[in-house]
Amino acid sequence: MPSNQRAGRPIVVPDAPELSNLSFRAFRGESDYPAMLAVIEASKVVDQEEWSQTVEDTARTYRHLRNCDPFEDMVFAQVDGLVVGYGRTWWEDEAKGDRVYGLFVNLAPDWRERGIRRAMLRWLEAHARTLAATHPTETPKLFQGWSSDRETDWKGILESEGYEIVRWGYEMVRSLAEEIRPAPLPDGIEMRPVTDADAERIFAAAAEAFTDHWGVTSWFDADSLAEWRESPTWNPDLWKIAFDGGEVVATVLNYLDERENAEYQRKRGYTECICVRKPWRGRGIAKALITESMKMHKEMGMTETAHGVDTLNPTGALQLYEGLGYRPHKTFYTFRKPLHM
Repeated sequence: MPSNQRAGRPIVVPDAPELSNLSFRAFRGESDYPAMLAVIEASKVVDQEEWSQTVEDTARTYRHLRNCDPFEDMVFAQVDGLVVGYGRTWWEDEAKGDRVYGLFVNLAPDWRERGIRRAMLRWLEAHARTLAATHPTETPKLFQGWSSDRETDWKGILESEGYEIVRWGYEMVRSLAEEIRPAPLPDGIEMRPVTDADAERIFAAAAEAFTDHWGVTSWFDADSLAEWRESPTWNPDLWKIAFDGGEVVATVLNYLDERENAEYQRKRGYTECICVRKPWRGRGIAKALITESMKMHKEMGMTETAHGVDTLNPTGALQLYEGLGYRPHKTFYTFRKPLHM
């Protein structure tokens, strides 16, 4: 059925609470983006989320969805015709062979603790099982959700529905008022400026570097690159890239989020996508690139830098960042449970 015929159709959510004028429907298309953003904005204070998003950001994300048809794979909750929540599911293949069915439900705080969010989660699980029934039977399949330590409502629902924490990470922040100690690159390795034209081979190098990381999927691909290129945070001039001759060997893909800084009245630069390809690890290259990144952000007037880290990263990333002065600011959990047909 074409998307325009599926848009906004009623959806039956079997476990929904009996609340006056509560109904569920499918995605309508771009006209839903402002309502989706309103749910996010309503939730940020309660969930202590610190990120900025616009309708244009939402549109960009939904232009680049993978393994997801929003007209089939989303559910919207509305009361008296007003959207109060929405959820989505999709699937990804991990490098180790598992097929993971990601899902989330965003719900405005005024409508929580009434059973709406739980019912939507169960609908998404049932829908994902329908999708999984058409996928290869020999592939191990799992449900996957995410929560910060401050999203107590969503975290509690996941736990009570049988999800278990299988991994956790930190958002780490480093004050640039602290001393930045020199950390030179090893002999034979140099840092060079790059441009947009270098992005594809830099992404290819990062994809290789992350292949041995837990839960890795194909997020370093052409579509991910295209999506970021459309973003206001795209600026290869800020990247710190290490080369061994003509080989890209390590990256720190720095960026600024000016809207976020304005909203939260801070001056933060991000030192993200820190990676070193395997043959070049253990030589201090990442430390040198991060140090240069911090110096650059300070020269640009930033007062802090931040990035995420998997606490169990096998390369010892957490210990490296702590040694450079980064400290945990928030904890993020990955939840999973088996997908039983």
